[in-house]
Amino acid sequence: MARTESTMLDLGTKAPSFALPDVVSGETISLDSFAAKTALLVIFLCEHCPFVKHIQEELTRLGRDYANTNLGILAISSNDVEKYPDDSPENLKKMAITLDFKFNLCYDESQEVAKAYTAACTPDFFLFDSQRILVYRGQLDDSRPSNGIPVTGKDLRAAIDKVLTGQPVPTDQKPSLGCNIKWKLGNEPPYYG
Repeated sequence: MARTESTMLDLGTKAPSFALPDVVSGETISLDSFAAKTALLVIFLCEHCPFVKHIQEELTRLGRDYANTNLGILAISSNDVEKYPDDSPENLKKMAITLDFKFNLCYDESQEVAKAYTAACTPDFFLFDSQRILVYRGQLDDSRPSNGIPVTGKDLRAAIDKVLTGQPVPTDQKPSLGCNIKWKLGNEPPYYG
């Protein structure tokens, strides 16, 4: 496990397009799937990461709390499943069902979507406004496995609430921290360690 910080993609970046299979329904989910939403949250995660396991109940709460709002949520796993079979689409499907996610969980087999977003770790969060401009990237909150701080989602929730009410999101943002994305051999992006 390599502790890795998010790359902190430049605020103001336009959301890269994608078309990925949902691990539960098999349906193709794309950027256009969220056209009617005021905001879009893209979460890079995986099944086996201890940082994701640490916050998984908060991810479930986020999905439930914002289910009937103008926030679209999409989770994506991009890990190499040959080396990390726990992160296979089948195991991701079990994760989504067990945790009762109220959002789609997609598998990025080519890892091209992770590269387009400069995702570096799990979890990694990217929040876009109605124009699909990046307004927040960074941590869920200050909690980490074994640091004793409760998981509340306060940083991300504050940013979401600002976007949904048409207010500017403060630009002083802390990077997320987690396990590095498990890149396929020879597929590592230029920003990777």
